[in-house]
Amino acid sequence: MNAERFHVTLAFDGRPAMHGWWASRATADVKFKEWVGDRGRPGVRVTLVDEETGETLTTWPEETSPSGMLPG
Repeated sequence: MNAERFHVTLAFDGRPAMHGWWASRATADVKFKEWVGDRGRPGVRVTLVDEETGETLTTWPEETSPSGMLPG
């Protein structure tokens, strides 16, 4: 088991401010939600990435399409 597989990053105005790594997806999901709840405000972005696959698993705030545009 990779102890640093799931990586949570908190960025403020595009600059990384906090990082955390966990072996368990469940633990990383809990930490992601805590960071959003504790620090989520304008200018903040929280991202959870699976470092093994390179996949971004979730972000806050969620990606949205420009007004009137549907995802293609």
